Amino acid sequence: MSALHHRPVPTRALAPGYVVPRLIKGGWQLAGGHGSVDRAHAIADMVAFAEAGITAFDCADIYTGVEELIGEFLRAWRERYGATAPTIRVHTKCVPDRDALPTLTRADVERLVDRSLTRLGVDALDLVQFHWWNFEVPGWIEAAGHLAELARIGKIRQLGVTNFDTPRLRLLLDAGIPIVSHQVQCSLLDRRALGPMAALCAERGVGLLTYGALAGGFFHERWLGVREPIAPLENRSLVKYKLIIDEFGGWAAFQPLLRAMRTIADTHGTTIGAVALRAVLDEPAVTSVIVGARHAGHLPATLSALSLEMSASERATLQALVTAAPGPAGDVYDLERDLTGVHAGIMRYNLNA
Repeated sequence: MSALHHRPVPTRALAPGYVVPRLIKGGWQLAGGHGSVDRAHAIADMVAFAEAGITAFDCADIYTGVEELIGEFLRAWRERYGATAPTIRVHTKCVPDRDALPTLTRADVERLVDRSLTRLGVDALDLVQFHWWNFEVPGWIEAAGHLAELARIGKIRQLGVTNFDTPRLRLLLDAGIPIVSHQVQCSLLDRRALGPMAALCAERGVGLLTYGALAGGFFHERWLGVREPIAPLENRSLVKYKLIIDEFGGWAAFQPLLRAMRTIADTHGTTIGAVALRAVLDEPAVTSVIVGARHAGHLPATLSALSLEMSASERATLQALVTAAPGPAGDVYDLERDLTGVHAGIMRYNLNA
């Protein structure tokens, strides 16, 4: 049995009595489209992250095989530490299929929740983050209400949303849905969540759980000073975040940002990735950053972001480059909801079938 020896990972309260680490282990890269997954290695990696103090894990009902994998990890964790096991939080999602939205019922929502309970092997889901593909289809407030009812009867501990826009999140909150968190994309490349959305969440006590801080791996030394990659890219993360780089201003705008990050990293003896994580952690609206590290080899660099303290001039250098960039523009997830655009073209909308 390995001892739990680590510097404490900072935490924040997401809701009264519900505390999460400022870094959360993401699960999307364990789903389809990111290469083969060795289950034993993946579980061992989760144990390593948890032992290091990253004791919250993010997944979704539509991430193929990931809830089951985390369920296996939870069993291994309990066997490893028994009654003394540190608490693990598992944040999943409820993402009804796009084609199912017009006819979605309370029973349909409960079936999705029950399936996640079974896959994870738990009595209650720690946090369920609700997503609705198409706001032109009515029923999303009612569906969120069904989830709130399932929380009242004990199947869900906390309720959040993911990739809502500001007007719709406000309507949900005004309807009395007890939302404690909003999972959004946020990075040095993508600041859409840091305007009106961040203001609304601060006003209403909703914590931002952010993904994409590492831009799917583009915030890495391997991309500094190299030619712009062309399709086909090696995994879905790179495909997704290359489109964000294009919105930011393209490869020509991305390279000066990478160079500035490399200079900061050299000054502090760390990595471009750590600088990318720290920049998002330093945003006042951000509760936690979800890190999509596929394996524990990334753990030391990930943890180094927690002790990195950038100077005011270093932060100003990054801010100047970000401010000069044209995009991405608009509200949270607006680009991704546009069915005529390239971002929607890479989506998979009906993964529950």
